[in-house]
Amino acid sequence: MEVKEKNKKTFQQSNQNGHSANGSTVNNKRIPVLKTYKLYINGQFPRTESGRYYKLTGHDGKVIANICRGSRKDFREAVVAARKAQEGWQKKSAFNKSQILYRIAETLETRKAQFKETLIIQGYEPHQAEQEVYAAIDMLVYYAGWCDKYQQVFSSVNPVESSYFNFSFPEPTGVISSIASPLSGLISLVTAIAPAMAGGNAIIVLAAEKYPLTAIDFAEVLNASDVPGGVVNIITGHSKELHSHFSSHMDVNAMVYCGSNSEELKTIQTNAALNVKRVVVVKDIYVESPYRIMELQEVKTTWHPVGV
Repeated sequence: MEVKEKNKKTFQQSNQNGHSANGSTVNNKRIPVLKTYKLYINGQFPRTESGRYYKLTGHDGKVIANICRGSRKDFREAVVAARKAQEGWQKKSAFNKSQILYRIAETLETRKAQFKETLIIQGYEPHQAEQEVYAAIDMLVYYAGWCDKYQQVFSSVNPVESSYFNFSFPEPTGVISSIASPLSGLISLVTAIAPAMAGGNAIIVLAAEKYPLTAIDFAEVLNASDVPGGVVNIITGHSKELHSHFSSHMDVNAMVYCGSNSEELKTIQTNAALNVKRVVVVKDIYVESPYRIMELQEVKTTWHPVGV
């Protein structure tokens, strides 16, 4: 007991004097480890190949973080990753896709306080941040529930005059590019990603320039939720620089545009015509509907002879 008391007094004295028990100096002040916000491509977190970044400032004008300024090459690498991942994602059972989407919602639910705080740091009012996080979680659960239902609802047996069975059913479009709304830090990401995933597509999203922190935090949620690498890719940067690349890439099958810039939309629609790329314009990012899944599907028809 005497030895324990002696050691206790020595430890207390060392803390008070700013020295450790062995005589070395104890640093009572520490430098916090600041987070480095990177891109999310192929299930990994690389820096932009260009080495560029932009400064993100808060509502008080102070710099919050340095954000990777994604380039055309970053986007092209994301498309390659998405194309490789899409086939495997499409082949997963509807139940498995539903499980993974629900797992994303679960993980986001456990980190909702963090996401609320991050949105507030970027300029949201507390009640707005809370509503957006809850809406994103609910939307993920909604589309998780549709994974094993939309094909049943939207498939059909078509009446034909000849002696054939004629079936129509939806299949994934393939690789989707998307530009998030500049007015949203989280729900715009989810409204692009969730229906695309539910329908078996892979997607590359350009996060809102004003709210990139939430996007990379959400990438961490995806990475921890059994989402195969390459199915979802998130890039940060400037829409005015990248929207033409997102819409002109020949290996992208469809594009979802959540912005409101008429000049950007005109360029996107013009570029999309190069390979007959479908352009989906999302006007209300809070809308939940199975038709959002069907906007990113191709309806295939099969003929089968009767009696064979």
